[in-house]
Amino acid sequence: MIKGPKGIRDILPEEIPNWHHMEACIRETMRRFNYKEIRFPTFEETELFTRSIGVTTDIVEKQMYTFQDAGKRSLTLIPEGTASVVRAYIEHGMAKKSPYVKLYYISRMYRYESPQAGRYRQHSQFGIEAIGSDRPAQDVEVIQILLETLKTLGLKQVELKVNSIGCFDDRMKYTSMLRDYLRPRLDKLCKDCQRRFDSNPLRSLDCKKEQCIKETENAPRTVDHMCSDCTRHFDTVKEYLSLLGMEYIVDPRLVRGLDYYTRTVFEAVSTVLGGQDSLGGGGRYDRLVEELGGEPTPAAGFAAGMERILLAMEKEKVGAKSYPPVDLFIAVLGEKAQVEGMRLATSIRAQGISCHMDIVGRSLKAQMRQADKMGARKVLIIGEDELKNGKAQLKTLETGAQTEVSLSSSEEISKEVKK
Repeated sequence: MIKGPKGIRDILPEEIPNWHHMEACIRETMRRFNYKEIRFPTFEETELFTRSIGVTTDIVEKQMYTFQDAGKRSLTLIPEGTASVVRAYIEHGMAKKSPYVKLYYISRMYRYESPQAGRYRQHSQFGIEAIGSDRPAQDVEVIQILLETLKTLGLKQVELKVNSIGCFDDRMKYTSMLRDYLRPRLDKLCKDCQRRFDSNPLRSLDCKKEQCIKETENAPRTVDHMCSDCTRHFDTVKEYLSLLGMEYIVDPRLVRGLDYYTRTVFEAVSTVLGGQDSLGGGGRYDRLVEELGGEPTPAAGFAAGMERILLAMEKEKVGAKSYPPVDLFIAVLGEKAQVEGMRLATSIRAQGISCHMDIVGRSLKAQMRQADKMGARKVLIIGEDELKNGKAQLKTLETGAQTEVSLSSSEEISKEVKK
């Protein structure tokens, strides 16, 4: 037997209603905030991610699925969505159509990670990108959309963490200061943080290894070493969050794992999931559009993991969905009855009624068991006698009540099924 590769999972039919529910909630939230959907390819040129995400990030160093095509081009399955959206924004000249663009996506992503609860090598994310505004209000709207979506899904045990890493100049100065702090402690950090000491020491702040958490506990805070503009920007973000009733915690360790972030960063975490608690996060990335070949353009966005959110919904016992019961089950006995059943089913489905018909050739008893198992509302039995008389009994399974209907009138049957 051939099994699926490690780190991927099949989404089985009984799980699909929960996915449909989540996707509907996402789309409804985006409609209310006037964000438009974008769909991008499954793979991109590898350079897009090395330039945007950063060559020293875990994603680029360890997690990307990269391959060479027949034309000897290096391509990568998309590990995240922001770079692809920004690439599309530049390539299709969206800035010429509107100076302010609001987009959202629902897509599969691919990362070679250690599989854990709610984390897979092929996983689904939804996210937004608001391109064209540098105002603190934009940061707050992006945060609000994430929290509103989680609220719409029924999640209540959610905590918002925020921080600011300042502008590019602030980040460069802070990085130098952080190196000075870490240098005497370098041998106590994990191997990855030691290796990144020169290229990206900020990653030590969000490292999950115990020794790194301990050694960076008293590290300088980014918010204490920002320029006056960035300080005002973050103060305004916090003020707006409070005015809108969004509780938050300032987490000085929050820097996000991607190199393109500037100023505001944030994360929504579940308080019921334990170690793997992040539901989604993002921030501002004012240099990324320019870095990828566009004009200097401010932007902000977030991405959220859908499998992780479903896990949180399960833990909180909210939002569990199932397929609606089939409206009509047609039980048939014999070849002629099957032909008549197929004719009726075709007409009935055309009138918007869900209809299941047995085409396996089972006994009537087995068909009735199947109708009951799938929760069919009503059953129509067609056999030799029914064909001969042109009439059949329509049975309501819940009450056992029966109504005689004409086999020549699918409209009459449909009308009775809808009752």
